[in-house]
Amino acid sequence: MDRCSPKNHLLKYLVRLQATTAIPVIACVFFLATPAISKAQNNMFLFLPAIVSHSGNSAPPPGLGTPPKGNGQYTIIAWNDLGMHCMDPSYEDFSILPPYNTLWAQVIRRGNGPAIVTSNITVEYRILGNTRSDNKTNFWQYAKKLFGVSLAPNIGLKGNGLSGRMKATGDHFVAEAIPLTEYLDSNTTTPYPYQVAELVARDSSGKIVASTQTVTPVSTELHCETCHNDNGSANHGIATGVVKQNILTLHDRNHSTNLMAQRPVLCASCHSSNALGTAGKPGIPNLSHAIHGKHASAGIDDGTMAGTCYACHPGAKTKCLRGAMFLAGKTCYDCHGNLTAIANSSRRPWIDEPRCDKCHDAAHGENKGTLYRFSKGHQGIYCQACHGSQHAITPSREKNDNIQAILLQGHAGTINTCTVCHITQPSFGGPHHDTMHPIGNSWVKDHQHANKSNCAQCHGTTRAGTPYSAVKVAETINAGEFGIKHWAAGYQVSCWSCHNGPNPD
Repeated sequence: MDRCSPKNHLLKYLVRLQATTAIPVIACVFFLATPAISKAQNNMFLFLPAIVSHSGNSAPPPGLGTPPKGNGQYTIIAWNDLGMHCMDPSYEDFSILPPYNTLWAQVIRRGNGPAIVTSNITVEYRILGNTRSDNKTNFWQYAKKLFGVSLAPNIGLKGNGLSGRMKATGDHFVAEAIPLTEYLDSNTTTPYPYQVAELVARDSSGKIVASTQTVTPVSTELHCETCHNDNGSANHGIATGVVKQNILTLHDRNHSTNLMAQRPVLCASCHSSNALGTAGKPGIPNLSHAIHGKHASAGIDDGTMAGTCYACHPGAKTKCLRGAMFLAGKTCYDCHGNLTAIANSSRRPWIDEPRCDKCHDAAHGENKGTLYRFSKGHQGIYCQACHGSQHAITPSREKNDNIQAILLQGHAGTINTCTVCHITQPSFGGPHHDTMHPIGNSWVKDHQHANKSNCAQCHGTTRAGTPYSAVKVAETINAGEFGIKHWAAGYQVSCWSCHNGPNPD
């Protein structure tokens, strides 16, 4: 999908239609700076919620269908914890990561005072179009040697399969280490990295009370073969006929190890890994530092996401970075820095990660000392529940990332429709420390009682409107003495949208 670009610093809308439907594909707004918006935020585009096309680099999606309907008294919101799970394409030589997809979910009892619930509720999941993995990877053949556990086929390292019951853990449900591969049952040769899980919540009688669908991303796109094939420049004459064996042979030569004789090898058994929770061996760098440091010293950082990050991470086909930040023109470098920064030995992998409040203000950032994926906001809802997983902050260019928001509120993007959880539309008490508010006639009627100092957060210090005050879908508002207002999706609401001022509509 083409990205939008600014032109002459004027407000622009770009609406493209899908070939098979009349639904807008994407709307893009470029905006001018206001005193209430940081320079970093001003350099971003606002992409409005819409359905976007699939990248076309993977197999056709399975028929997703409509999930079972609940009773309207509960809402379930689910997400993948990482935004992309990487796994090895094979395990006979060495392993960096096993198949280990993880789903989280929260169940909310709807009402005028919604509540997160885990008691007397069970949550079940299944991967649509995917019922087995043992015919798509040789992981189970080598799991005992690599991870020290004997696993039944299609069962992952935490005892979960491609369907099952999630575990209630505090304020959420979780299914950890789902052994999902990137292949569907219907096509075991063409990758389909953006698969979909369907979740249903049941009450104590077993009746379905809520359901949803969410993406479960997975990829083996690592591209070691680019430099480590038999003719690869990084092999220094080593040619075993197998890429992974070339790497192990090179490791043996450079570090006086004997890994070729110990295959299969778990890299994290010597190199500590926060991803796998291994301690490693004394005096040996952690796995992230070892890999990134070696490649940084090899000079492969060409300053581009495509040439550097996607040389090893999913990549040219998978396009892991796909969410709102990507659509706004951001790259891996903007948040993570270059390869040398990632390779810094003082960096704690999976702990020292980019933060939202680096660009956004504290009201729109993570909890202090907490990663985005563990942070909570509005009444204890996890940030990822409404905003999506890292690398896939909604709206995403991958249509499967947008499925859940469309199911819950009728449009893609951040889940911002109050009645997803509230039975009736509230007038006050929005998320992000009450800096946001509901949209609708009740707000119009009562907004004169609001804390006006918060208005600048979204409407700008001049109250003339910014992209943060844009309506996500077309709205019709009864403004009383000011008449009926019809605002198209993307319209930036200002005080002057109703009141007399410098920009009346």
